[in-house]
Amino acid sequence: MPLIALVLTLIVGAGIPQAPTSADEAFKAGVRAYKAGQMDIARVHCIDALKHDPALTDASLLLGDILYRADDLSGAINVYAQALVHAPSHARIAERLDAWRKEAALHERFGQKLGDHFTVLFEGPAEAQLAQKAVEILEAAYWRIGGALYTYPYGVLTVVLYTREQFRDVTQSPEWAGGVYDGRIRMPVRGALENMREFERVLAHELTHAIVHGLAPRGVPVWLNEGLAMNFEGTDPRAKEAELASAETRPSLRDLERSFAKLGTPAAKLAYAQSAVAVHRLLQDAGAPAVVGILTDLGRGIAFADAFERHANISYGNFQRTIDQSANR
Repeated sequence: MPLIALVLTLIVGAGIPQAPTSADEAFKAGVRAYKAGQMDIARVHCIDALKHDPALTDASLLLGDILYRADDLSGAINVYAQALVHAPSHARIAERLDAWRKEAALHERFGQKLGDHFTVLFEGPAEAQLAQKAVEILEAAYWRIGGALYTYPYGVLTVVLYTREQFRDVTQSPEWAGGVYDGRIRMPVRGALENMREFERVLAHELTHAIVHGLAPRGVPVWLNEGLAMNFEGTDPRAKEAELASAETRPSLRDLERSFAKLGTPAAKLAYAQSAVAVHRLLQDAGAPAVVGILTDLGRGIAFADAFERHANISYGNFQRTIDQSANR
């Protein structure tokens, strides 16, 4: 038997997966990797799919999203621009490409301050002092939060300081949002110098999201993500418990697994309060290593309920009932 044929026979016999041989196979492999939180692998498969078929719009959509969330705005723009050549009437591609180009043009005129682990973008001389303060706050929070969760953000993280109007235009976030993490930390800065405690709180909150994302890019219930961010921003869980106690109803954790973005201000306040209380209880009962274990398993594609029970030594359902029962005391 020729050597090449022998090697191929051994590979197949050993069960080692071969590279996808068509655009459709590569794209499906990319989707599987994406759902499992394996973003680098998903990116490679999407690129491979587009090599086979440059007109495969779904692969372009996924690749552009992956690049944007990885803070590669120019790469995302290039992918969507090529996709629009093959699908000129695709409304979603055209809309996002326009928004990304506006964002890139906005950032081109921004200045920057550099830290060891952060690049802070800001619009003009008036924000330069604030940007330098942001670097100092973030570098301190990097070691504090990263040390508590036994992990640190990969590479240099970009932080963008906007006016309130720019922030709403770029992020399309609800009125109550004080910041966003989507691969970059984004936040409005109106009045930040007059309220530095709030500025520091939001930076710590969004940095926590970045660290959580590094452990588990997908599959993290929003209540866990937001509760951790509130814990490390310094929220007092007793104050949040008091907010919940005065409410007519309080949301269940099952209701808080998905995005809060469409909630109105009163409902959002309760959602964040419940998240803070639940995560405080989880940290008390199971400890930070257990939470890190849950997130690490999620990053490997393990279902949340299974990861939760494995590390917290209680089923997710029983933990929810514990939280609900404490609310009725």
